[in-house]
Amino acid sequence: MVRFNGVNHLAMATGDMDMTIRFWRDLLGMRLVAGLGKPGYRHYFFEISQNDLIAFFEWDGVEPMIGKEHGRPVRGKFGFDHVSFGVEDEEELWELKYKLEAAGFEVSDVIDHGFIHSIYAYDPNNIPVEFSHNVKGIDIRKHPQMGDIQPAKTALEGAEPQTGKWPETPGHTPVEERRVYKGAGSELFHGYTKR
Repeated sequence: MVRFNGVNHLAMATGDMDMTIRFWRDLLGMRLVAGLGKPGYRHYFFEISQNDLIAFFEWDGVEPMIGKEHGRPVRGKFGFDHVSFGVEDEEELWELKYKLEAAGFEVSDVIDHGFIHSIYAYDPNNIPVEFSHNVKGIDIRKHPQMGDIQPAKTALEGAEPQTGKWPETPGHTPVEERRVYKGAGSELFHGYTKR
């Protein structure tokens, strides 16, 4: 049985890596743990949690997504590249490759990315998925790496969130002003009824 250990990384796209770093590292506080690149291409990874990363490709000509409500279907331009699911060990990566192929899905060879080994496939909805196993002894979360030969200017500031890049917040929303609104799924846990 394959044991998934979280989302290895979500891979998104951006046309402005500097602003992306400012938002994910400096505003949200996610460490910049890896950066790959060459002229016309970058691929940077931010640490979401102990097991989860979000990554961004930077390509010339990428434009921001058209604004839309969360969960609302969209057509045309979009910003999602693929999702990578982590597995516990190398044997499970090979097991999963065999299972997918036996079920009739096309699966890539096992690819060595230096810090992860991965296979690539598509789900029945044609959503691109990657399955990854961390290479033993290499941990970009503990030892961030920057392999971009022309790194984004803000990446040169290092992995740690930079202070003073965004306006200081005066405090928090006072308790008496806090409101939590019903959302999809709340009826399953709180007995709320749908409108």
